[in-house]
Amino acid sequence: MTTPAAPQAPSKGTITITHTRATGTLLSGSRKGDGVFEIVRPHGFRWFRSLGQIGIQQSRDQAAKRWYIDGAAQALRAAGWTVVVEINEDDRRSFAEAEQERYERADARAEGLTEAAGRAAAASDAAYAGVRRIADGIPFGQPILVGHHSEGRARRDVKRMDDGMRKSVEQGDRAKELGRRAVSAEHYAAHRRNPAVTLRRIKELEADQRRNERWRAGESAGGFTRDIGNPDVMAELERRRDEIAERLQYWRDVIAKAEADGFKVWGPSDFTKGDFARIRGRWYEVLRVNKVSVTVPGGPDIQPVISLETHAYKGMRRTAPYDEVTARLSAEEMRAKLAAADATEEPPAPG
Repeated sequence: MTTPAAPQAPSKGTITITHTRATGTLLSGSRKGDGVFEIVRPHGFRWFRSLGQIGIQQSRDQAAKRWYIDGAAQALRAAGWTVVVEINEDDRRSFAEAEQERYERADARAEGLTEAAGRAAAASDAAYAGVRRIADGIPFGQPILVGHHSEGRARRDVKRMDDGMRKSVEQGDRAKELGRRAVSAEHYAAHRRNPAVTLRRIKELEADQRRNERWRAGESAGGFTRDIGNPDVMAELERRRDEIAERLQYWRDVIAKAEADGFKVWGPSDFTKGDFARIRGRWYEVLRVNKVSVTVPGGPDIQPVISLETHAYKGMRRTAPYDEVTARLSAEEMRAKLAAADATEEPPAPG
């Protein structure tokens, strides 16, 4: 006789987890208090107040974090939910669109932080003013008269002044910190597009592209290989190739504009042995010209001009990439600079 199968418990409902590069990973079908958030939170999901939705942080413009998605789906199903997972890696926005949104969000963040800093400063001033009002009502040098009918009020005034000063200092410190963060947010776009920073970013992207090319060719890169026999793996490598190419073009355009505005991109053709390169505010004698760097004296020297003659750490050498170079002087120009400094008995300025 066949034992009838145990009846299946009815599903609590359907939860849909979607991922596209354009929107990131988002969860829908949940309601407040249904326990879904508590289930998926250990799997990287967070509540996005701006969207009014649950999703995975920093999943936008990225490949799906399948280990998070699969773990959340499995946990939800075990809790009695029906789960639908939809992933479309080809739906994405351009890098320029993503970058512009970053700048706009930084501007909004700077505005919000500036307003918050103003409120904190106002609260600090108000607390201090309250302390002054209390203090102005107490005769100078007046002690607390123990046993007098005024003792209770006097002690309350002391506590109010102490609390007020503490609040004034705390809010003042908060205003300073918020102001610092606001300035940082205001400079976000400028830092992102700083030519020296951009050159280093281009170098990293070019290295990423070389690794991608080797993986697509079935070779090892960075100590790893990829299973190019798997169509999904190969498709992701090709998507990554296109994304890197798009980013490279974007940042190369940034450098092209900077060059048009007068920025100099230094390279091996700009130097010969014996020249001087300005690196991080100091002048270094060029001992060798390499493909991606110059070899200069090494060691923690602090003088403004560091040559083989003035170098305190004999035998020590180091290389500096060209994106750290900000100026060049020939050996003759440096001798003239040093002679002029000797004539005025002043050390040459670092710049």
